[in-house]
Amino acid sequence: MLPEIRLDGNLDVAALSPVFRGMLLALSYAETHDGIGLTPAGAMNRKFVHWAAVSFQWPGFGEADLYSVNKVLDQSDMPPLWPVRDLLQRLKFLRLDKKCLVPSKRGLEFLANPRPQFNSIAAQYLYSHVGEGEEAREVRERMPFWKPLLERLEVEADHGCSPNELLRALNPDLASLSDVEIFVKAWPLKMDLKYGYLRRLCWLGLLYEQREDRDSIQDGVYHKTPLWSACLNSQPGSNAGVVH
Repeated sequence: MLPEIRLDGNLDVAALSPVFRGMLLALSYAETHDGIGLTPAGAMNRKFVHWAAVSFQWPGFGEADLYSVNKVLDQSDMPPLWPVRDLLQRLKFLRLDKKCLVPSKRGLEFLANPRPQFNSIAAQYLYSHVGEGEEAREVRERMPFWKPLLERLEVEADHGCSPNELLRALNPDLASLSDVEIFVKAWPLKMDLKYGYLRRLCWLGLLYEQREDRDSIQDGVYHKTPLWSACLNSQPGSNAGVVH
């Protein structure tokens, strides 16, 4: 059974969740600019992508980060736009109208009262969203591992943990391996952990990655945010942060 995300308390969700904040901002832009313009290939146009780079305040993908790599920005140059757009269209908050994405009636209702939609957005994003370059099969194959991962993170991320530390805690066969040995022997497993699980938790706002240097290739350390407790520890009798 997949862990349930159930928001409780009065936290400012948009301040803590990059995905939730990005959805609200993109939908608000579409409402005030007569839609989000699309290129002939169907991507969000550069005008909107530039605006999003400046406005989203997405950790690791801010204006300075993105323009340090590219002189101009297309949708494909800003990875966070993939889940933001997918969720807005999947949940029918945005609809296609000629060459634009415009808010639907459901989207305007979300803008007026967003908080009740967070649980649904969280579940869709963590468990169903197919990321850029992924296949639906990969997302389905991760499902049995969400529960043990969140239970382990409840302990490990309380004081901060690296991906290698988490791999060792989750896999007895890797417990004795050094960081170099994990790099050599478990690289695909580590990449799936970082990008299939941990990045989603960070982008949803349940974890944050602490890094000494954003440009470093070294792993960061993952910590729980206040949103973690508000979503996973809010129920009486919950076990290790997971609502059963």
